[in-house]
Amino acid sequence: MIQLHKLISTSLGIGYVGKGGGTVAAVFTCLVWYFCQGSGNELVFWPLALTVLLTALGVWSANEVEPLWGKDDKKVVIDEVAGMCISLLFIPVTVPYLLAALVLFRFFDIVKPLGIRKTERLPGGWGVMLDDVLSGIYANVLLQLLLFFDLF
Repeated sequence: MIQLHKLISTSLGIGYVGKGGGTVAAVFTCLVWYFCQGSGNELVFWPLALTVLLTALGVWSANEVEPLWGKDDKKVVIDEVAGMCISLLFIPVTVPYLLAALVLFRFFDIVKPLGIRKTERLPGGWGVMLDDVLSGIYANVLLQLLLFFDLF
């Protein structure tokens, strides 16, 4: 079972790339999002359902690999995948919006302003995942404001 958690927490092995694994995972998520949304898939709910599922799996798997790898090990990138998905929810699937979402998400994930850093203190998988969930929410809110005011 631990092999499954390693596979999930590293997002199918992306976490093993080493330095920059979180950015690689976020870029990969954008690419998958773009190609899945652009495929004519008419199921509107799937992005939200997938995001919730990835977040729940991330909490579970990050919690399971923590005793092996330590608190929020750099190999664990499922948090970046889930956070990036949150950033992309309900925005147009165009290259400019995907790039804006990527930049905003990575900014919030790296700088950790506005209470994001405090969530890292939570125990287990929750501490691993919630900083990226908040980063994704902040990025998405900014993108929604840009859309609402037609600024982008």
